[in-house]
Amino acid sequence: MDKHQLPDLIINGVSGGAGGTYNNVNMDGVGKVVGPIVARMFKGNGHMNLNDDLAAEEAECNGVIKVMGNMRFGTLKVDGVLTVGKSFRGESCTLNGMVSIKGDCELEDFVGEGSFNVGGLLSAGHVDFKLQSQGKANEIGVESLVIRQVNNGFWSKMFSGIIPKLRPELCARTIEGDFIDVEYTTADIIRGNVVIIGPGCTLGRVEYREQITVHPEAKVGKVEKVGE
Repeated sequence: MDKHQLPDLIINGVSGGAGGTYNNVNMDGVGKVVGPIVARMFKGNGHMNLNDDLAAEEAECNGVIKVMGNMRFGTLKVDGVLTVGKSFRGESCTLNGMVSIKGDCELEDFVGEGSFNVGGLLSAGHVDFKLQSQGKANEIGVESLVIRQVNNGFWSKMFSGIIPKLRPELCARTIEGDFIDVEYTTADIIRGNVVIIGPGCTLGRVEYREQITVHPEAKVGKVEKVGE
């Protein structure tokens, strides 16, 4: 069916809807959708619960959005809190707030500030993120990774009030990439071609192929040049 012939799904106030294939999905207020959604454009504002998968060419999530299944998208903008029960895959994600993913996360570009939690593997082309609370993934594999700490943002104040011990830092078991530039990061091992270790890092081992810089305030167990 041509996308112009697809119906729209509009939810306003406190109500619910059924899954299906749509052109535009607009949800405002408090809503619940039963069944998977496939849409050209998805926009959720408020407090929304989707009990299955969500797939959209373009998506915007503003407020508190929960997707129980998998989430697939071309471009995604998040301003608020997004929870995904399974895997998360798309081209571009811009985040202002918090995203929590139970499964794996696969992105080409991941930018923004706030907090993220990935239960499995975070695989991305380029990550440029300012942490206002904890960023966490089991394993991280990237082309380039830039992590900075921000202590004075809205999400930093909110998270510190709820869970004071969650200081803005990145926590992962392993981090691998071509270009890695991190601060306030805790990891067992980092492997990269060009590696820049900033202040606040606690690392068990760093392996590099071309170039490394280690801040004097960083704690690194062992540094090794490999690949020769």
